[in-house]
Amino acid sequence: MRKFGIAVLSLVLFASVAHAQRVLDKVAAVVGSSIILQSDIESTYAQYILQGQQMQPAFKCQLLQQLVTQKLLAQQAVIDSVDVKDDEVDNEVERRMRGMIQRAGGQERLEQFLNRSVIQYKDEIRPDIKEQMIAQRMQQKITEKVSVTPMDVKKFYEGIPKDSLPLYNKEVEVGVIAFNPSLTKEEKEIYRQKLEDIRARIKAGADFGNMATLYSQDTGSAPDGGDLGFQDRSGLVKEFSAMAFKLKAGEVSPVFETEYGFHILQVIERRGEQVHARHILIIPQSTPTSLDRSKSKADSVYNLITRNKKIDFSSAASFYSDDKDTKFNGGMMLNLENVQNRSTYIPTDRLDPQVAAVVDTMKVGEIAKPFIYADQAGKKSYRILYLKSVTEAHKANLAQDFPRLKEIAQDDKVNRTVSEWFEKKRKETFIRIDPEYAQCKQLKDWSTTATASSTAKTN
Repeated sequence: MRKFGIAVLSLVLFASVAHAQRVLDKVAAVVGSSIILQSDIESTYAQYILQGQQMQPAFKCQLLQQLVTQKLLAQQAVIDSVDVKDDEVDNEVERRMRGMIQRAGGQERLEQFLNRSVIQYKDEIRPDIKEQMIAQRMQQKITEKVSVTPMDVKKFYEGIPKDSLPLYNKEVEVGVIAFNPSLTKEEKEIYRQKLEDIRARIKAGADFGNMATLYSQDTGSAPDGGDLGFQDRSGLVKEFSAMAFKLKAGEVSPVFETEYGFHILQVIERRGEQVHARHILIIPQSTPTSLDRSKSKADSVYNLITRNKKIDFSSAASFYSDDKDTKFNGGMMLNLENVQNRSTYIPTDRLDPQVAAVVDTMKVGEIAKPFIYADQAGKKSYRILYLKSVTEAHKANLAQDFPRLKEIAQDDKVNRTVSEWFEKKRKETFIRIDPEYAQCKQLKDWSTTATASSTAKTN
């Protein structure tokens, strides 16, 4: 399946590049003193495909609109002295290339698709990426002073037709303290030894990839012989990174441990600050004894919070919880669909079923006794839950939903500010769109006359 996907990607990319070469001199649009070539559109389209986007020829209309608006913003950025530093551009180019290399299955495969070296390709896309970044920064400058007052939010809310008000499901705020089983060195030894035996077979001549497929418990990489593709240090946990960047190509590591379990890895290739490696993972399983120890600890902490009143829930989470995602947040779970805003309000239909079953029996302010929890991989732990609040299903209203309505009103004002800026700017800038894109609804009425260009120059 993976090879089939890469083959299709290769054909599409070559077709895009070939088409770009055939129409190299065709001007798709003129924006002030800048031109957009058909090849620019084809090249950008090819990049989107490499980034995993679906192939949609109509998407080229949207791409041309993006390029036109990018030119308008970049030209204004020159006037307003808005720029980006070279190291910022370099970092963004490297970030994008890492993603493209990983999706293509390695640098060599990507270079085959591009029909050029990665170094050449980076030099080619760098000017466009820089312009994109400048345009983004210019847009940020346009909207940086946009804000909404409580009165603005109230006016925005009152302007929404009552039958169009957002509907919010029942939501809860839930805190969690997790107690993962901790194995002793003796309990772990059977898993370490299993991997030592596999390593010995590889050193004796067994194929690493075959052994990974047979024995590795990393379900993501085992079907590919443990292959992780090219990774940089930021994509690997520190113990794995330290081992991978220490070995030479072809070397097999000793057994080492990370938070995920025991590993051995083999470096296939090193390219600068990227390493192509494969690994075998053995995950230690909790024992009845280790689970009993977790329960005992959970019971003790529960008593400290509820009976002895020696510590509050938030502090207990910080001190005792093994859940890294919540322990520094007072134990409060985050809405995974709104993590960026760190919302703790979670729709009940989005709760983990095991958590929902306990929460359904709780009252606001209650702390539930420790219960056994199994994650998606089947690993068991004990958890204490705290129900902080319950908000029943309702239509949006200012009393309950002011923060959310403020966010919506802010986004609306930002979008209107940007739209008004473009509307004004495109009318005073000479823009010509090639007839081939006349059917694009995004670009309807964007072509202006020479009069606009003359007016812009006199201003």
